[in-house]
Amino acid sequence: MPASESRARVAGHFGEWLQGRVGPAGVVALVTLACPSRAVHATWRDAPDLTLDQSAVLLDLPRARAFLRALGMPARGAIHLRADLPPGGGAGMSTAALVALARAAGASEARIASACLATEGASDPLMLAAPDQVLWASRAARVLATMPPPPEAEILGGFFGPMLRTEASDMGFPLVDDLVARWVSGPDLAQAAEIASLSAARCTALRGPLDDPTPGLARALGALGWARAHTGPARALIYPPGGVPDGAAEALGRAGLEGVFQFRTGAFERAGT
Repeated sequence: MPASESRARVAGHFGEWLQGRVGPAGVVALVTLACPSRAVHATWRDAPDLTLDQSAVLLDLPRARAFLRALGMPARGAIHLRADLPPGGGAGMSTAALVALARAAGASEARIASACLATEGASDPLMLAAPDQVLWASRAARVLATMPPPPEAEILGGFFGPMLRTEASDMGFPLVDDLVARWVSGPDLAQAAEIASLSAARCTALRGPLDDPTPGLARALGALGWARAHTGPARALIYPPGGVPDGAAEALGRAGLEGVFQFRTGAFERAGT
């Protein structure tokens, strides 16, 4: 158990470089697009009962209680959670909230992934030191393979459409074995953007929405490519560092994307507590 009060910050992601089914069994796997500038912030204070205060609905008390018990910890404490991005956006806020709570409460790192899976049924790799350097089986919360680090990139992103939480039973994703094979070779930024665009386009063709303006925005605004949350409305244009053109953020807003912001990725370091 931590001191009478402790805090943790866990960064999210912003969609995926690639996601889909891989291997003979069609396991759902992904390479996450890390977003170190946006996170969930957790505070745990010692208290005899379990209470929960949050800026958005990330957890409810029954799930928080079950999660703490899955960590082998007593279901107690006054918990405060604050998310920088909306839950259900495809930005990992749900998993980040669990990991931040676990760390603030003083849980063993070795138990966090399995406890997240037990609570959510599907999990992002945000408990890892380098979450964007693995091929992650989200429905099993395990690393399938170590991957090369993504190239440094500037991302301009926003949300298109309603928030949508991941359903663990959802297996409706395209095959991406060929994209994984290309990623393993360590793509440069242009190649990574092409892989991300292909994965995003396959997802959109299968899952929609068919009125997504992001591919057209990528072409019109000179992006190297685009990425998306394969579940949820996060959408991203991929640029070289310092390469986002003036007026691009406003163009995304005019096209219907909300919450537009810019960040660097590809040199992810886990945020400390």
